[in-house]
Amino acid sequence: MSAKRVVVLDYGSGNLRSAVRAVERAGAEVTLTSDFDAALEAAGLLVPGVGAYAACMAGLREVKGDRLIGRRLAGGRPVLGICVGMQILFARGVEHGVETEGCDEWPGVVERLQAPVVPHMGWNTVDVPAGTNLFAGIEHERFYFVHSYGVRDWTLVTNDRTKAPLVTWAQHGDDRFVAAVENGPLTATQFHPEKSGDAGAALLRNWVRSL
Repeated sequence: MSAKRVVVLDYGSGNLRSAVRAVERAGAEVTLTSDFDAALEAAGLLVPGVGAYAACMAGLREVKGDRLIGRRLAGGRPVLGICVGMQILFARGVEHGVETEGCDEWPGVVERLQAPVVPHMGWNTVDVPAGTNLFAGIEHERFYFVHSYGVRDWTLVTNDRTKAPLVTWAQHGDDRFVAAVENGPLTATQFHPEKSGDAGAALLRNWVRSL
């Protein structure tokens, strides 16, 4: 059986080469590109992201990535967002008092963490929901985070993907935030699976197998 084709979206943000290598090791045939049609047709689309929310959204819009994500999801085609690539899937982000519109695939606000030490950097356990496919076999593992912002207060019962999403949470200090979401074809992680050793590799294999 031939390997599934995955596009890592090149829009000027993210640890692109390490993401490509990690998804290749997970068993996919990977292309790094900003080409709209190639990304639309691939079995899976990975949206990376590091840095400021506003800068990521500007870069994403420049390559029509927001429209690409919407088109893929409308057709039930899988998308995986990582770090700020997860954050931009929410309705908006607020950094330094500046509010930026996101892709609005999920309602919710990305805001600065309120823990005593920010950024949140290093390995952390996560609270995985029942029924997860993404974390199958790695429910009790630790994952690598590096971020100062997150979705801290989020309740989503349902949306146009018909079923309530499976939400994985993590704790930093007294602050609880969304660590991952599984919602039909749309999946996202706040942590970096490509930096999370064996657990991250297993998570990416789970995602590639689902394509």
